[in-house]
Amino acid sequence: MLDRGLVNIQSIDPDISVELKYATSDNFMGRNVYGELKRAYLQPEMAKRLARASAQLRRLHPGYKLLVYDAARPNAAQYDLWNALDALKIPAGSKTMYVADPKIGSNHNFGCAIDLTITDEKGRPLDMGTRFDFFGPLAYPRKEQEMLRTGKLSRQQVASRELLRKVMVEAGFRANTTEWWHFDGMSKSQAKARYGMIP
Repeated sequence: MLDRGLVNIQSIDPDISVELKYATSDNFMGRNVYGELKRAYLQPEMAKRLARASAQLRRLHPGYKLLVYDAARPNAAQYDLWNALDALKIPAGSKTMYVADPKIGSNHNFGCAIDLTITDEKGRPLDMGTRFDFFGPLAYPRKEQEMLRTGKLSRQQVASRELLRKVMVEAGFRANTTEWWHFDGMSKSQAKARYGMIP
């Protein structure tokens, strides 16, 4: 990752916590997909934006911290995730709602996307209403008001998601409509034009 010009985000802001879910068995595949990859890397500009989001979060809520679940992802792992959706019986036409086609690549494959949450003063992740990697409308930011009206999400859960979006969007990231945890630093076409895919 370093040879490709990416940076370890904790070298930019040691206050950011990292727990790469795909380097553990705590993910939708139930196994380590990343092997020895344990640190979170991003393109330098993305890492600087993340540090700005972290600083803004500290200003708004002293004691709260960002916890990164995924950052730069090798394209080989993208194929692994894509193929695993077949075992979950995700219809072919719906697969790209959850995992980008590895032939095209995800913004993760260019070091321009990040998955994360917020932890409280005791280091516990805030309740966002679903776990990371949840497949379904309960995780969709675009469905939050409907889920709130029907009692499937609480006001506090939505408020926690809104806080995450606030600090990330103000730092220059774009929120995702189907995953509360996912943020993009630029469009995929921009990322592809500017950076090579991580093999």
